[in-house]
Amino acid sequence: MNIRPLRILAGMGITSLLFAMACGGSGSSSSNPGTPANTGTVHVIISDDATEDWATIGVKVLSVSLVPQTGSAVTVYTAPSTAPTINLLQLDQLGEIIGNATVPVGTYPAAKLTLSGNPGDVTLVTSADPESGFDLGPSYTVPSSNIQIKGASGRAGSMTVPLTVTLVQPLQVTANSTNALDLEFDLKHPAFIVEHYPVAASAPLWAINFNGPVRHHLRKDLTRLLLRHTLGQVTAISTDNTTMTIAKDYAKYPVSTSSEGYIASNISLPILADSMNGTILYDVDAKTKTTIKDFSTVATTLPNKFVRVAARYQAGGVLVAVRIWASTSFQNVWVGPEGHVLHVDTTNNVMKVSDENGNPITIDIGSNTQFYFRTPQSAIADATPIGTGTAFFDSTTGGLPNLARGFKVHISVADVTAVPFTADTVDIEIARYDGSISAANSSGFNYTRNFVTAKDNYSGTLPYIASTTANGTDANGNSITGFDWWYFTFPTQADTGANAVSDFESVVNSATTQKVWGVSYAMWGDGGTTNTSDWYAKFAVIEPTQLPKGVITASGSWVLLNNGGSFIMLPKKASTPVTVDVSTVTGSTTLVYEVTNQSGIVTVTQKDLGNPTDLTAVEAALVSGAQVKVFGVPVAGVSPTVGAYVLFYYDGNVLPQ
Repeated sequence: MNIRPLRILAGMGITSLLFAMACGGSGSSSSNPGTPANTGTVHVIISDDATEDWATIGVKVLSVSLVPQTGSAVTVYTAPSTAPTINLLQLDQLGEIIGNATVPVGTYPAAKLTLSGNPGDVTLVTSADPESGFDLGPSYTVPSSNIQIKGASGRAGSMTVPLTVTLVQPLQVTANSTNALDLEFDLKHPAFIVEHYPVAASAPLWAINFNGPVRHHLRKDLTRLLLRHTLGQVTAISTDNTTMTIAKDYAKYPVSTSSEGYIASNISLPILADSMNGTILYDVDAKTKTTIKDFSTVATTLPNKFVRVAARYQAGGVLVAVRIWASTSFQNVWVGPEGHVLHVDTTNNVMKVSDENGNPITIDIGSNTQFYFRTPQSAIADATPIGTGTAFFDSTTGGLPNLARGFKVHISVADVTAVPFTADTVDIEIARYDGSISAANSSGFNYTRNFVTAKDNYSGTLPYIASTTANGTDANGNSITGFDWWYFTFPTQADTGANAVSDFESVVNSATTQKVWGVSYAMWGDGGTTNTSDWYAKFAVIEPTQLPKGVITASGSWVLLNNGGSFIMLPKKASTPVTVDVSTVTGSTTLVYEVTNQSGIVTVTQKDLGNPTDLTAVEAALVSGAQVKVFGVPVAGVSPTVGAYVLFYYDGNVLPQ
């Protein structure tokens, strides 16, 4: 039997459930006794990051609750009777509001999630162009019989997966406060989706493990949270014409390009017009575009219409519309292609976007196509195009394309019946470069990325944002300025401030054991007054890369150290052994998994290095000849040494790939 963890590819692969405690708003998916003096409002939001191999990783969240220090859990989200599928891959560092609730003032040290665990409740669809070596073909829907949901319990047809997440810091809900709670599903966690072949099987099985890849990540600045376009139906316009209230809808899965359906919810969301900068309103049926600063001109025509809304948070948790698309048909507001850029053809001014069924959608770029970079913390920037037509589409920044494979975009089209679509607007929601990092210096660093389709390759320099540019907050709520970076999964340990750039240079330029692989999210302009165009790196994340499978050498058995231990392995086809450092430091502990095969059933068991019994078992297993696989990062100045993020060790009946 062979077993392969889901490969760590480009991107951080993070999915999060974020609860934004907002002091405004109306409507609720659940309510709790209280008055405005002793309650707050919770928006329940899901977000995520991308992977090259999948177009859909769909899950069904049935409920979410907050656990107080004393008393009963408080429900903040309950799914509709037909639970919608949430495609984690469409939420690349974006948030989607899925609920609204009122919560009593108090301290909440944990959260509980309930996921649907029946066969078919997790959806896996491959990308239209998966990376070389992936075991499934393009646009392939994995049969539910080949998906095993670990930890599911209950009666057939009503199986669920319960999860409890202890928060890094308890959530303090005070009256009329605005807070955020971020619970992450790590899509690139090697134990989240594990591929394995039973003996004599003709197709791989995929084990889905929610327990472990879910963790708490502190988030402080709500106004910088980028929201996915929200679908819904207008229920009312306020008497003062400042606010539109919508009943949220969810698109059905699998999606249909010709007659997409929707699932109605009981979630009610009030959204304001931008009274200062104006909200762009597209009437999809009439093919018109106007800028409004209130809803007075559409107060009688907008109710009951379906809308797609690009919204942003402003201080206090109030939602403000940047752009609105409206139609009498749900299909017409949904049809604008959304997804990750799959191919960019600047010769013919065409790009392809991978849809949620894994199909490539062709998008023509015209002379009037406007490109926006979503910037929720700046109302003016969020509503101002950064470029127009083929001149922007064809241009490069330091050798890197202005629009690259892996960017997350949402396309709007003036004519929804045209095939292929000609983009009216392109919302660049995430500008993401990734690949091999090299040549770091005081002004920037190089990215080199090679894909299966060579025309998508890129290599060039990405400069840092200005040292004085606001860049969010750290885990403790302190403001950050300038470029920062961290090791994958440890954003609370980000390297910030005056030494961030020089520290980054040191790690990148001293690595010799393996390539430095990373991902950066860029912003348009460096944030200063001089460099107002081109892409600049806000941050970089150094990702663990997979060493070839190997065995522990004759003299390389586990050695216990003060803050962990180490062993020496010889990777396959390598001539030089590699020292692997394993950490037991709280917050940076290496994730260790034992993989066993009993009677054809593969079991993946997490070992807690903070538990003496588990630590003893790991020590006993990591001896000469043991088969291991390591995902790790280079250790600056020490070669050949790898700091292990994830370690798998195997019994003799399972072969790592």
